[in-house]
Amino acid sequence: MVVPVAFFALFFAWPVVSIVERGLRVDGVWQFGRFGETLSRPEILDVLWFTLWQALASTGLTLLIALPGAYVFARFEFRGKGLLRAVVTVPFVMPTVMVGTAFLALVGRGGLLDELWGVRLDTTVWAILIAHVFFNYAVVVRTVGGLWAQLDPRQEEAARVLGASRWKAWRTVTLPALAPSVAAAALMVFLFTASSFAVVQILGGSTYSTLETEIYRQTVVRFDLTTAAVLTMVQFVAVGVVLAVHARTVRRRETALRMVAPEETARRPRGIGQWALFAAVLLSVALLIVLPLGVLVERSFATSHGYGLDYYRALQTPDPSGTFLVPLLDTIGNSLRYAVVATLIALVIGGLAAAALTRRAGRLVRGFDALLMLPLGVSAVTVGFGFLITLDEPPFDLRASWILVPLAQALVGVPFVVRTMLPVLRAVDERLREAAAVLGASPWRAWREVDLPLVRRALLIAAGFAFAVSLGEFGATVFIARPDSPTLPVAVARLLGRPGELNYGQAMALSTILMVVCAVSLLLLERLRTERTSGEF
Repeated sequence: MVVPVAFFALFFAWPVVSIVERGLRVDGVWQFGRFGETLSRPEILDVLWFTLWQALASTGLTLLIALPGAYVFARFEFRGKGLLRAVVTVPFVMPTVMVGTAFLALVGRGGLLDELWGVRLDTTVWAILIAHVFFNYAVVVRTVGGLWAQLDPRQEEAARVLGASRWKAWRTVTLPALAPSVAAAALMVFLFTASSFAVVQILGGSTYSTLETEIYRQTVVRFDLTTAAVLTMVQFVAVGVVLAVHARTVRRRETALRMVAPEETARRPRGIGQWALFAAVLLSVALLIVLPLGVLVERSFATSHGYGLDYYRALQTPDPSGTFLVPLLDTIGNSLRYAVVATLIALVIGGLAAAALTRRAGRLVRGFDALLMLPLGVSAVTVGFGFLITLDEPPFDLRASWILVPLAQALVGVPFVVRTMLPVLRAVDERLREAAAVLGASPWRAWREVDLPLVRRALLIAAGFAFAVSLGEFGATVFIARPDSPTLPVAVARLLGRPGELNYGQAMALSTILMVVCAVSLLLLERLRTERTSGEF
């Protein structure tokens, strides 16, 4: 636990505490009275209420739509499965700015639905909820589906032989086994939607505001660090309570599972019911994910004089305004380098943390488990500003160093590594480790021979998540990325903030490139995962 604790203390706790101190401590005196003053304001209460209920609604809607997809990817074998898995993961790597822009082009004024049927959903809560499902669909599919694919179906079949109906067998055998994974996915979706920023800002307009957008407004627009600090503390406490309830609930449901290779559980759909479910999932993916992505691609080629590659060619030329010190195409290499380094950091920190949480118990460890998830629920604006004001003096003067960006990205990647690996590690039967020890294996060899073969697939899934989230991280990166090495999401956001058809078209072109880079990377990872997991059980 030493390395993960040190990492979070230095790169998360210190920056956040520093920001809160600057906002609540004036002339050496703590202004605790500002809590009651701020939280009693009607507009702040409205923000708190909307943040809570839209996050709950988004989480429930995401689970309702994505759990059938998780089953299809886990239990069905079909042509193009790897490609489709990469496609559903692409939205998760997209900058949230582009998620909001994609749905604005789809459901906003002059969007596809407006042109075809005169339907507009922008400035409504439905646009926000659907965009959140679009963004978080992959979280459920890859987190729950990763464990579901390894559950031995013979346990459910045994319940059927003993007289249980298909629904009862699933409810009493499979669902309890999936509960920790479903809860982990729900937790991540809730934290992401509760801290939603760009999606709410673009699609909600001035009508809706979450804690994240309000913290940004108080910090950047009004320069009111005191109100921002109060809201940050409220967000911090709320996330801590959610994580404590989650840890207490899930811990009671964890059991040792019988797991097999995914290749042994996947088969072609059988019967009308399974084919209908398969078709329904494909239709939902087409409407919810492929259609918005298709709108982005179409806009990247649509110029004022017809379809062409003008916007892509413009990416190769220097920026005449001087905003970008390098050609925009260089942001692709920057993003990939940062994402690779951030993924390695997240795997090391998250892997050590998951191993510690598997072998230890007690309140201290449960508190550490909650700490690992806090970066998903704490304002990225706070973390980004915190990096700037804390990591600027020796021995941690990192503001001019390239490593600052992957460190910030790894903070968001670690929770995905832990939540993906932990259910599988905890599901390993302890008797297997004990048998290895009795046969003379050292603790290291027992882990290598027992745990690693079972967790390797989860490790690769975690690597894919960490890489995807690092590639698309925007909230903190926008404050710390250097002008001579911006990332793709930062470049897209800055282009969207500038007027003119060329800037908008270049943003669409960069977003399309980001989607392609993500899809290719995930396909390569999918092939690596398949090759390494085949025949190892």
